[in-house]
Order: sequence, then structure tokens, then C-alpha cells
Amino acid sequence: MKLNYILILMCLTLFFISCKDKKVKVLPPQEINVYKVVPETVPIYEVFVGQVFGEKDIPIRARLEGFLEEIHFDEGSRVKKGDLLYVVDPAPFQEAVVSKRSMVAQANTLLIQSESDLKRVKPLAEMDAVSQRELDMAQAKRDADISSLNAANADLNIAEINLSYTRILSPIDGIIGRTLAREGEFVGKNPNPVILNTVSDISSIRVQFFLSENEYLKVAREVSKEVKEKNNPERAEKVQIELILSDGSLFDQKGEVDFIDRNIDTSTGTILVQATFPNPDRIIRPGQFARVKIKVMDLKDAIIVPQECITELQGQYSVFVVNSENKVETIQVETGENVPGFTIIKKGLKIGDEIILEGLQKVKSGMEVVPVVTEYKFEETNNQ
Repeated sequence: MKLNYILILMCLTLFFISCKDKKVKVLPPQEINVYKVVPETVPIYEVFVGQVFGEKDIPIRARLEGFLEEIHFDEGSRVKKGDLLYVVDPAPFQEAVVSKRSMVAQANTLLIQSESDLKRVKPLAEMDAVSQRELDMAQAKRDADISSLNAANADLNIAEINLSYTRILSPIDGIIGRTLAREGEFVGKNPNPVILNTVSDISSIRVQFFLSENEYLKVAREVSKEVKEKNNPERAEKVQIELILSDGSLFDQKGEVDFIDRNIDTSTGTILVQATFPNPDRIIRPGQFARVKIKVMDLKDAIIVPQECITELQGQYSVFVVNSENKVETIQVETGENVPGFTIIKKGLKIGDEIILEGLQKVKSGMEVVPVVTEYKFEETNNQ
């Protein structure tokens, strides 16, 4: 029993000696990528929903009543100015022209007769062979017949114009849509079709959208600022904007604001703005909805950080900062607008701070690290 006790004591002694001889191994500080805060000029954009119109959207109307006899185009095809589109039954209007021509001939015959009478009476009146009253009557009859002929010619012109309306031509070069009337249908009077189709010139497009009063003031101030800086008053309403299509892609043509309505709509509190975009490939069509992106200001000396640096917990945002002692600190921040890849920081950071970029789950406050500054430059061209 005593021997066992002695063995236990020896084992414990050897254990404590071995533990004392062991050195505690401490891992050296690890390198970690950081983003160094530098001031940037950040363009701030606003996005609005707009509707697309052609540069010209011309409705094709039936300007008189009748039965539609012919259709001379393929729906959705391109047409040229002057191309024949529709023919309305011309028979009633041809008869009207014939009738008016006969009335012109009749009026012309009466005028010839009255002029002949005047020529015969005038020398007799000079010889006092007829009274002055008879001369005046002949003169008045000739003048009345001239007026009657002019009226008959005017009626004939109207009849010929109406006849020309039976052939409906394209007013512009463009793309024609779906016809709203078919051959044999009565047109030109409600409830029958009056507008038969629409031809659109889409070599360029118009996009109309609405701004609230506050949004309008932002844009107006930016325009005024640009005008003062560039000393170019002609640019007063030529703010370049971009178009975001329904699939989220950015249209490859930039547009210009060419129209701002004169007043705020009191019922909606908005103002109508129109921008024009080139459409060389004719991809954009009237009736589409798209989003327009317009720069409202340049935020100078802004503090921005990559979005992956920021953590969020219960509505509170924070970043990990490496302090002057190369130790990690958690800093609460107040965020602003997001720009592609970055977030504007309103409060909590200062220029020169080093923000941890990666491995946020592995770091904690008080940890010592070796910061490695990583190039992570903000570029305005990425702000889409």
C-alpha cells in the first residue's frame, strides 16, 4: 500500500515537471485585406418609370364615311411616306365630282352669256340707245355669274378633295401597326373605326416620365449648376440620361431631356418631363415601359466603403476597423445611398480608416492583425 502511494507521488511530480517545461505556443498576427477610406466624388442618380413613344406617332384616320375596299400593306411592316395604305369605296365621291363639274360647266355657260350681253349693252349705253339702268343690270348679272362660277369651282374642289380621301396614304416613313378595320367594313363614323391604324417613326424615341416637386428641384438645381460651371445657357434643358430596359439591361444610347412641362399638375403634384433617345436599331417600340436614370447631384468628398464590409444586425450597421495598434475594433456607422458595389457612410468613419474587407466571420474586437491595403477603387462609369 505504501509502495503504491510512493508511485503515485512520483508520477504526479514527473507530470508537473513536464508541464512546467512546455512552452505556450502563440500564433503570430495574421495578414488581412483592408480597404483604406479615401474621399470620393460620387454621382447620385434617381430612377423614374417612363413610357415610350415614337418620335412621331401618326394615327391613320378615315376622313369620310364608306366601306373599306382595299388594304395595301402588311401589318407590322415598314412603310414610306406616300405609300397607299387603304382604299375606301370611291363610287359615291366620284359621282359627287361629276355632279360638281356639271355645275361648273353650267355656271361657266351663264357667265359667257352675261359677258356677251354686257359687251352688247355697253356701246349702246355710250350712244344713249339704252338706259344706264340696263347697263347696270348687265354689269351686275356678269359679276353675279363670276361669283357663281367661283362657288361652283370651290364645290368641285371640295368634291375632289373628298374623293382623294378615299385613298389613304402614309403621312411619314415608319412602321405601321395592326389594322383596326378589315375589308368590307364600314368606317369613318362611330361606333365604326375612325382611326384605322398608327404609323410610328422610331428612328428616335421619346420617353415621358413624371417628377415630384422635390425631385424636380434636385434636377433643376443640378442643371443650373452645370450651366454656371460650363457657362453654356444652351444646355439648360439638355441633361443626359440613361434608359434601363424592362429586362434590367442598360440601353446603349444616351438621351437628353428636351422638354419640361410649364407647370406642376396640382392634382398629382408632379411635372411631366420628356427625353429623346436615338434608336438606330429600332429595338425600342412605342408603348414600352422603361426606367430612366438621371443624375441629380455630385456628392463631393463622400466616404464610401465596399458593401461587403458592412454587417447588419437588427437594423444596426457596423464595420470592423483596424486601429493604430493594428487591433480590430467594431464601429457603428450610419449608411446613406447605395452606389454599385459601395455604400455611402454618413457617420462613424473618417478618411484614412482601414476597413476589413474579408473574413468578417473570423475576426473579433481586440484581435491583432497585420493589415494589407487592397486596391478597391470606385469608378463613376460603374455607377449604373
